[in-house]
Amino acid sequence: MSTQVLETPSQVPAPKKNGRVGGGLLDPRQLIRSLPDALRKLNPVTLWRNPVMFVVEVGAVFTTVLAVADPSFFAWAIVVWLWLTVIFANLAEAVAEGRGKAQAATLRAAKRDTTARRLRSSDAVDGDVVGAAELRPGDFVVVEAGEVVPGDGDVVEGIASVDESAITGESAPVIRESGGDRSAVTGGTKVLSDKIIVRITQKPGESFIDRMIALVEGADRQRTPNEIALNILLAALTIVFLVATATMQPLAIYSKLVNPGVPDSVALTSDGVTGIVLVSLIVCLIPTTIGALLSAIGIAGMDRLVQRNVLAMSGRAVEAAGDVSTLLLDKTGTITLGNRQAGEFVPVAGVSEAELAEAAQLSSLADETPEGRSIVVFAKERHGLRERELHGAEWVHFTAQTRMSGVNLGERQIRKGAASAVLRWVRDQGGHPTDEVGRIVDGISASGGTPLVVAERGRVLGVIHLKDVVKQGLRERFDEMRRMGIRTVMITGDNPLTARAIAEEAGVDDFLAEATPEDKLALIKQEQEGGRLVAMTGDGTNDAPALAQADVGVAMNTGTSAAKEAGNMVDLDSNPTKLIEIVEIGKQLLITRGALTTFSIANDVAKYFAIIPAMFAAVYPGLDALNVMRLSSPQSAVMSAVIFNAIVIVVLIPLALRGVRYRPSSASKLLSRNLYVYGLGGIIAPFVGIKLIDLLIHLLPGMS
Repeated sequence: MSTQVLETPSQVPAPKKNGRVGGGLLDPRQLIRSLPDALRKLNPVTLWRNPVMFVVEVGAVFTTVLAVADPSFFAWAIVVWLWLTVIFANLAEAVAEGRGKAQAATLRAAKRDTTARRLRSSDAVDGDVVGAAELRPGDFVVVEAGEVVPGDGDVVEGIASVDESAITGESAPVIRESGGDRSAVTGGTKVLSDKIIVRITQKPGESFIDRMIALVEGADRQRTPNEIALNILLAALTIVFLVATATMQPLAIYSKLVNPGVPDSVALTSDGVTGIVLVSLIVCLIPTTIGALLSAIGIAGMDRLVQRNVLAMSGRAVEAAGDVSTLLLDKTGTITLGNRQAGEFVPVAGVSEAELAEAAQLSSLADETPEGRSIVVFAKERHGLRERELHGAEWVHFTAQTRMSGVNLGERQIRKGAASAVLRWVRDQGGHPTDEVGRIVDGISASGGTPLVVAERGRVLGVIHLKDVVKQGLRERFDEMRRMGIRTVMITGDNPLTARAIAEEAGVDDFLAEATPEDKLALIKQEQEGGRLVAMTGDGTNDAPALAQADVGVAMNTGTSAAKEAGNMVDLDSNPTKLIEIVEIGKQLLITRGALTTFSIANDVAKYFAIIPAMFAAVYPGLDALNVMRLSSPQSAVMSAVIFNAIVIVVLIPLALRGVRYRPSSASKLLSRNLYVYGLGGIIAPFVGIKLIDLLIHLLPGMS
C-alpha cells in the first residue's frame, strides 16, 4: 500500500503539501502575491456574482464621482477606504485560491506531454506510437518500466510497481495489477518495473489530474446549496438596508422643515457629503464581512481536504459531509487492523501454557503471514521465547488442501491450523482428541476470534486465539461521533456472532453482518428515507452502487475506476479511517460559515449604534442617549466605522482560511458557543475598534 493506516488520525498532523502544513496561519507574503488577482477581481463582470460586494463597489464608484465634484479630506478618505473594502474582500478570495496554485503547479509538472503505444486490441503485440492527447476511452496502451502512464485507466493485463508520488505525495511505490480492486492507474504516474496493458477510461482534459488542478485552483468550484441560500439572504439584507438608508435624507429634510432651528445633521450638510455619508452607512450596515469572506470559506474547505490527500468532486460533497448523521464503515482496515493477531494461548488439561506457546512458536517460525508472525511475537512477549535457528528442520507449509502448517524436528512433528484439519491429522497419528478441544474452539469462534489448534504427533496441546484487533483510539472517536449526533454502522462479511463481538469492542452503534452489495445499498436507502445523510467508503466495483447512493461516497485511490466514478470523493492515500476526518472537515466548514455570519450580523448591530446616533443626534436629541461611544464628531464616527469595516475583513482572512476550531458536541451546544463567542464578540469588537480608530483620527484636518 502507498501509506500505512493511521490508528488515531486525530493525533497526527495534516500531511505536508509543498513544504507547509495545511491550514496554517496566513503568510503576509501570500497577501502580496495575491494582490494582483484581487485587483483583477474588481471587474464588475466578475464581482456581480457577490451581490454584497457588488453594491460596495457601486458605492465606491459613486463616492469617487462625488469626491471629484466636491473634494474634501473627509470625502477622499471615505473613497479610499471604500475601495480598500472591495479590494480586501477580493483579496480574501484571491488568497484562498492562491493557496491551491502551488499544488496545481506540482500537479501540472506531472501532467506532461507523453506518447503512448496504442494497441489495436488488448492481446495485440505491436502498437502505434501516438500522443497522449489522442487517446480515447476504450483504447489499449502498453506501458513498460520507466515509462509514464499516458492516461487514467484500468490494468487489464500484467502487474507492475507504480510510482504515484506525483499524485499522492507518497514516495513508496504501489502495486497495480489486472483484476481485483487494485487495477486503476492514474495518468502522470510512472511504472517502475514490469509491463502492464492499460485500458483508457477518461477523455483528454477530463483526467484525474485535470480535475484535481481545476479543484485546487478553484476554477471548477460550484457554489453549494447552503452557500447559494446564504447569498440570497445576504442579498435580501442588502436590499432592506438600501431601502432603509434611502429614507435617511428625506427624514432629515422633513425634520429641518418641521424644526427650522435645529442644526443640520451630517446627513444634510451638502449634496456631496450627504451622498458619501449615506453610501458609507449602507456599506457599514449591510453584511460586508461575511459577504467578503463567504467564497474564501468555501474554497478553504476544499483546500483542507486536498491537504489531506482527498479529492472532492464538488463543494456539495464537502458540505454534505458536515451534515452527515450516519457513517457506514468497513470493518477490515477501518475498524480493525485487517490482520488477525495472536491474543491468547488456551492449553488443554494437562498441558502448560508455556509448552503450548513453545510448540506454537516452533510451528510458526517459517510462517511469513501476519498471523504467523504475530504468534512468534506473542510467544516472545508473553513467555520470553526467542526466535532461533533450527538446523535440520523440515518445514510444512500451509496449503488450501491441508489447511495447516508446521515443522518436523527429528522425532517431533508439530502442526497448527484449522480445527477440523488438525484434529483429523491427530487421529491419523493414532491420537484421540477430547471434547474439551471442541468447547474451546466453539468459545473462541463465538467471541469473534479465529481458533488455530496446535498439536504434536497424536496429542492436542491447545488452541491459539487469533483476534481481529480493533485499532487504538477508535472507541474514543466513535464516542465523539455519538456526541455529534452521528450514528456509526460497521459493515462486514463476518458472521453475526463475530460481527457483534467486534462491534461491541470498537464501540460502534450498530453493525451489518454478512453484507452483500445489495444489503449495503438497501441500508443506505433505509437511512436516507428517515431523513438522514449517509457517508461510506469503498474501493471495489461491487461498492459502486452504494457509493453512488451515499450522500458522501469516499472511493479509495487504489480501487477500481467504477468505484472512483461512483463516489463524490477520492482518498488518494486509500486510508478508510479518513472518512472520520472528512466528516470533521465538513463540520468545520459549516461551523466556520455560521460563526463568521453570526460575527458579521452582530458587527452590523454595533455599527448601527456607532453611526446613527452620531448622524442624527443634532436633529433628534433623544438619540444622544444611544451614543454610548461618545465619538469625537459625526464625520469621525462615519470614517471610523468605514475604516473598521475594511480592516476587520483582513483580520478575519486567516480565520476563514484556517477554519473555526471544531470540538465534537451537540448542535445546540455549538449554536450556544457560536452565539457567545462570535455573537457577543461581534458586538463588542466594533465598539472597541471604532472608538480606538476615532481617537486616532479625530485630530486630522477636516474631521473636527
